[in-house]
Amino acid sequence: MAKSKFEYVRQFEEVDKLLPNCWIVMRLDGRGFHKFADAHHFTKPNDTRGLGLMNFCAACVMEEFKDVVLAYGQSDEYSFVFRRETTQFSRRASKLMTNMVSLFSSCFVFHWSKYFPDQQLLYPPAFDGRIVLYPSNQNLRDYLSWRQADCHINNLYNTCFWKLVQEGGLTNTQAEERLRGTFSSDKNELLFSDFGINYNNEPEWFRKGSVLIWKTVDEVTVNRCKSKETDEEIEREVVRKRRKVELLHTDIIGEEFWTDRPEILAKS
Repeated sequence: MAKSKFEYVRQFEEVDKLLPNCWIVMRLDGRGFHKFADAHHFTKPNDTRGLGLMNFCAACVMEEFKDVVLAYGQSDEYSFVFRRETTQFSRRASKLMTNMVSLFSSCFVFHWSKYFPDQQLLYPPAFDGRIVLYPSNQNLRDYLSWRQADCHINNLYNTCFWKLVQEGGLTNTQAEERLRGTFSSDKNELLFSDFGINYNNEPEWFRKGSVLIWKTVDEVTVNRCKSKETDEEIEREVVRKRRKVELLHTDIIGEEFWTDRPEILAKS
């Protein structure tokens, strides 16, 4: 970089390097997404097109930032967990957050037509981001449990609310009044008694959100080469190991998920 008398202004830049040996979680959320969903006619309470696009964008982010060991998404938010030892962007918070949010946002717009072929994008969506550090494995698991519990609470409420509005004939205000002060057991009973729905049979995608992890798979390629004996071209299969992003809709609050995948929390 060329030297100049103006270079002193770099001294005003803030050093935002994150603490070492901590889990880095970058969570992004849609900004004003209720308005965006209404303008683009999202299906209530869950739009599989929108959720599918969110999952696709999150997978694109993981493919670019391979130090992300797990991502969890629900509704218009996604949390990305970096391995504790990551040195990506020298652990600078602003670099990590801005690069990930901008990539996610551009993917959302770029791939919109694949998931909404009949719905024109009326205006660009916006996502904000934040970074939080968690010093222990238990802190990280509690954070992810909190987000999945939030998914369950919100989806149960929204399922009841939209059933009351769409099939029960109530206005939005009346549905809010009907649900005010109710507990989970009350909402489960409402769905079963009024609409014949067992909430536990609703898709896990809606009840538990989406989990993205890395999975090692065998990738088979065919190479053409000449035989030493006959000098003829032959085909040989070559098997290579590679990592790919796997999408799950499963419980991450209990022990089974973590017991089956100890590599997620293990040190590199």
